[in-house]
Amino acid sequence: MSILHTVNKSPFERNTLMDCLARAKDGAAVLLIEDGVYGALAGTQASDAIAKRGAIKFYALGPDLDARGLAEKPLIDGITLIDYSGFVDLAEAHNPVQSWL
Repeated sequence: MSILHTVNKSPFERNTLMDCLARAKDGAAVLLIEDGVYGALAGTQASDAIAKRGAIKFYALGPDLDARGLAEKPLIDGITLIDYSGFVDLAEAHNPVQSWL
């Protein structure tokens, strides 16, 4: 099974997402949650780093985008929006789950 990486910090305040991307292996999944969903926005320095990691699947938690008023903002191509049930499904499908704090 592949690893699910969860990132909950904004890439504009911390290097958590970049640290995760530097260590994540091909076939892994990255889920952006809480303030980490800012990393899903298109046209940022984070979007370039994510676009270069084509062998990793990226997800963003939709309710966290909604809570931050970002639901209507353009997202990076290839990021899949999921809900809480989808979060549970990802956690069940991957082992282990690595939380980047």
